[in-house]
Amino acid sequence: MKITKKEKLANFCFIVPALVLFLIFSLYPILRTFQLSVFEWNGIDKEMVFVGLSQYKHIVFNNPAFWKSMWNAAYVTILALTLQNGLALLLALLVSRNIRGENVYRTVFFLPPVLSGVVVGLIWKFVFDGNFGILNHFLNSFGFSQFQDFAWLSEVKTALSSVAVVHMWKGFGYGFIILLAGLQTIPVELYEAAEVDGADAWQQFKNITFPLLIPIFTIVSILTILGSMQIFDLIYSMTRGGPAGHTHVPITKIYEYMSNGEFGYSTAMAVVFGGVLLIVSFAQIYASKKLNYNSKG
Repeated sequence: MKITKKEKLANFCFIVPALVLFLIFSLYPILRTFQLSVFEWNGIDKEMVFVGLSQYKHIVFNNPAFWKSMWNAAYVTILALTLQNGLALLLALLVSRNIRGENVYRTVFFLPPVLSGVVVGLIWKFVFDGNFGILNHFLNSFGFSQFQDFAWLSEVKTALSSVAVVHMWKGFGYGFIILLAGLQTIPVELYEAAEVDGADAWQQFKNITFPLLIPIFTIVSILTILGSMQIFDLIYSMTRGGPAGHTHVPITKIYEYMSNGEFGYSTAMAVVFGGVLLIVSFAQIYASKKLNYNSKG
């Protein structure tokens, strides 16, 4: 049936509000960011000095602090991809077995992700406190007296890992819910047929669960990478980039430059960081497609 012009116009009217919101709050800020990135501007004065690509050149070749922050974000991301998603998969596999209290576990495991990041950061900052923190008191009660006054967030060797632990605790619930939903789409008949053929639990996971979950793994991995690389609220509420900048991540560095009145430089840094995220995301999608192709072959 051919759609008339009037019907096309009516259909277009339905998407106009969403299109307007996208143009105002998504496309325009992106274009404005690219524009500001080639100017030297303090964010207040009307005068903006055109500097071309010199700010990009300085960020890429002469700003080791930015790349150190990039490595910090990558460190948190690697831990999240392995430990956080591994825990999420393990818990999803356990809950998918129709255990008693399944709905309770779903609620409990999904509770941390919906909490405010700032509130979570402040609570865990108290837990890690060197003077009256709960963690040190707990360790001391089990005989680890060397941690009695240990300042987890003030030590260079432990600060970033401590923040990463909190990030994983707060974020594993998202992966758990998505993976659990993916597991529930796998037909039970496949497992029953595998049991008849004598396949054990590991063989069922390797030949049924894992191949069918590859698209879900791709979604979870991309969300984990984007969420971990863009971590801000936990860092800002727990360490503010300290000690001595050892927990800075790209977003906190961008915020720091912007707070110092270097709006043009910070937007250029945001563009570079966005480019890195795009490259990583496309690489992840390509790798998952290759893995999915190999598993089918």
